[in-house]
Amino acid sequence: MTTEIQTSLKGKVALVTGAASGLGKEIAETYAKAGAAVGVADLNIEGANAVAAQIREAGGKAIGLAMDVADEDQVNKGVADLVAEFGGIDILVSNAGVQIIDPIHKFEFAKWKKMLAIHLDGAFLTTKAALEHMYKDDKGGVVIYMGSVHSHLASKLKAPYVTAKHGLLGLARTLAKEGAPHNVRSHVICPGFVKTPLVEKQIAEQAKELNISEEDVVKKVMLGDTVDGEFTTAQDIAQTALFLAAFPNKALTGQSVVVSHGWYVH
Repeated sequence: MTTEIQTSLKGKVALVTGAASGLGKEIAETYAKAGAAVGVADLNIEGANAVAAQIREAGGKAIGLAMDVADEDQVNKGVADLVAEFGGIDILVSNAGVQIIDPIHKFEFAKWKKMLAIHLDGAFLTTKAALEHMYKDDKGGVVIYMGSVHSHLASKLKAPYVTAKHGLLGLARTLAKEGAPHNVRSHVICPGFVKTPLVEKQIAEQAKELNISEEDVVKKVMLGDTVDGEFTTAQDIAQTALFLAAFPNKALTGQSVVVSHGWYVH
């Protein structure tokens, strides 16, 4: 069995959720450049269609897919539409996510349920839909979950986010065991702080909640435990997602890969 490391996804079909912006957009574009046909899935269908159009204009293959990842019917339809368009699904990147900041004693139950639904239910539903095709004839595939350093560590004000990101480790590890006979691998990418719109929004929110300056939120809260005081970049995460998707065998499965400038080392 080959162990040659490659970065080509030629002939592969990928579904990336939350791909209208941020990390999902970067991963979708990186996969397309590597040769994959990409389903750009997002609640924001206009944004998803725009990203897909940009990929096609650059010579790649892509379609936009309207998808609320917490809605089983929408997930199943999106996967079915992707398979109908490109003939299958080889890679799933479960990336869709949101962030809501509040201490536990103030956290509204409805917002707690919303957070877990998007991060955990969404990961489960997209995985289940993708496996229907990956398991067929043991064709195989790769499922990548977008975790966080918070898959391993906790921070104040983020109870549902930390809970959900921890939960993705369990799902990925279970899938690694169950999926192996069908040639399916799974991983969790665990970024440190990446300056996406989601993180930009948190800076002001945390400054207000912690009663410190936005500069101190960045320097002390977000980047204080890194080795160099640097944000992780979207490109860093996309290249990690490419490496994991292109890895040729099950020597690498069930793992969490932390990309955080040394914030968390394990």
